[in-house]
Amino acid sequence: MERINEKVAENLFAEFGRDLFEVNEFRGELTVIVPPDRIVEVCTFLKDDPDLCYNVLADLCGIDMYTPSKRFGIIYNLFSLSRNHRLRLKTFVHEEDPRISTVSGVWSTANWHEREAYDMYGILFDGHPDLRRMYMPDDFEYYPLRKDFPLMGIPGSLQLPKK
Repeated sequence: MERINEKVAENLFAEFGRDLFEVNEFRGELTVIVPPDRIVEVCTFLKDDPDLCYNVLADLCGIDMYTPSKRFGIIYNLFSLSRNHRLRLKTFVHEEDPRISTVSGVWSTANWHEREAYDMYGILFDGHPDLRRMYMPDDFEYYPLRKDFPLMGIPGSLQLPKK
């Protein structure tokens, strides 16, 4: 497992340079922190590189760290079928304008995952083919998984069905 992690890091460094990434390994799992403006380029490389071939986007989710910097992030969980190896990518977006380019052109499965991150966290995915809410009504003004969303919800914000 460690050798595959080393190969991933080596290939990324060779293609993009050592200074672009922050790489962490914990219990044999590799996490690479990627600048948001390079996420599509890095994901395309990881999918197309014949040595790595991360051909499955297993999951994509938003996160709210609720910290002064790096509040909102996106985690991409990738899987290489040929190598039977997982890789986690993380990137962070600005709190004032939480937006990033879509990776739905790299993996079509990103479509639904990005819609969910938009619906629950308010993260906008530029270039997404159909970015709209999944769970909440279209006119709902809030994002329920943000940590500053009230635990009991916002009174009167949703019209509940009549009994």
